[in-house]
Amino acid sequence: MTPDLADTGLWALLVGPLVEFGFMRRALVGCVALSLSCAPVGVFLLLRRMSLTGDAMAHAILPGAAIGYLLAGLSLPAMTFGGIVAGLLVAIGSGLVARSTVLREDASLAAFYLLSLALGVLIISTRGSSVDLLHVLFGTVLALNDAALGLLVGIAIFTLLALAVMYRALLLECLDPQFLRSVSRLSPLAHYGFLGLLVINLVAGFHALGTLMAVGIMVLPAATARLWVRSVPALMALAAALALVAGVAGLLISYHADWPTSPTIVLGLGAAYLVSLVVGRHGAWRGGQRRRRHLQA
Repeated sequence: MTPDLADTGLWALLVGPLVEFGFMRRALVGCVALSLSCAPVGVFLLLRRMSLTGDAMAHAILPGAAIGYLLAGLSLPAMTFGGIVAGLLVAIGSGLVARSTVLREDASLAAFYLLSLALGVLIISTRGSSVDLLHVLFGTVLALNDAALGLLVGIAIFTLLALAVMYRALLLECLDPQFLRSVSRLSPLAHYGFLGLLVINLVAGFHALGTLMAVGIMVLPAATARLWVRSVPALMALAAALALVAGVAGLLISYHADWPTSPTIVLGLGAAYLVSLVVGRHGAWRGGQRRRRHLQA
């Protein structure tokens, strides 16, 4: 870094906060980890038409985190373990109900996640404080400690390795699940393995962005990338890049404007999505032009 560059307003605006303050560097590492793990999972969530399932699961982990807090306070292992157990219970329970009753999976999932959400809010409201409730609902990306960063990085590495192993099975599960069931025994692994990845990534996102917005860094980058590219590898790469850019931009904007960080990051992702809806390669404007040219030919 040269002295001239350090003295510029651009440096103070874009780089200075991330270099000078430890909490900003930790938040940046957390955003990188979340971008590399949550965004690729969000691509498969989108391809499997399970975007709203991700939102439901994000709320379903709340009572587990709340019970972990009641038993051990603001303990990372206890709240993480509780969130994972609650998320897996809701995923497995809704799947069993859908397969053994007349209810479809969306109806059983809605019932389970609403019960789970209400239980979590009740536990925190009656036994915790407003500060605890805000911590769980909105996360603490600017207060990530070594343990939380280790968890986020570990989940990111595990997610990338798991996606590499299950990649072909997940693709077939997205394209034709009936065909996968008929030709391979990997269908349950692809389905429940993916749900497991979804839950642990939501738990990772909950520590940084809170349960209300953890799914935002998963669904919005994937939906935005879908408006620009078609191939799955390109979708995963672009979604991760969008999540990272929005994360860094959200950190800087929240620092300079003194805004809450989690909503700022998610609103940045939302802005990219809205712009892409119009000008994206497969968006409303350019996509409509291509369709008109095709009909004229």
